[in-house]
Amino acid sequence: MGLDMYAFSVSQEVAGDVEVDFQSDGDRLFYWRKFNALHGWMEDLYRSKGGTKDDFNCTTVRLDLKDLDRLEMDASNNKLVPRSGFFFGSQDIYPEDMETVAEFVAKAREAITEGKAVFYDSWW
Repeated sequence: MGLDMYAFSVSQEVAGDVEVDFQSDGDRLFYWRKFNALHGWMEDLYRSKGGTKDDFNCTTVRLDLKDLDRLEMDASNNKLVPRSGFFFGSQDIYPEDMETVAEFVAKAREAITEGKAVFYDSWW
């Protein structure tokens, strides 16, 4: 068991204007495991977009181009802060974790350019 994290895309038409708590079996864009600092960043985004579930688990938040720009900037400026949780793993952030952020941002931007909506989801 542990923190499994996903990004997926669906067509803009299917997603509509939904920002949080969207349920779908979209096309998987990316997968992370126990990258709790990124999960915490996504939880903060979820709350800023009106998300209200007590546990940020098995729920989603949408990322737009502005969010991706901010994620890229926060990651490059070491502003991703580890979060603790029973299933969250180590508090260390490894260089390869940071590389995955750049890979994800590039794929997400491409998906949005193609007319898709991008969401983050997790399960722990």
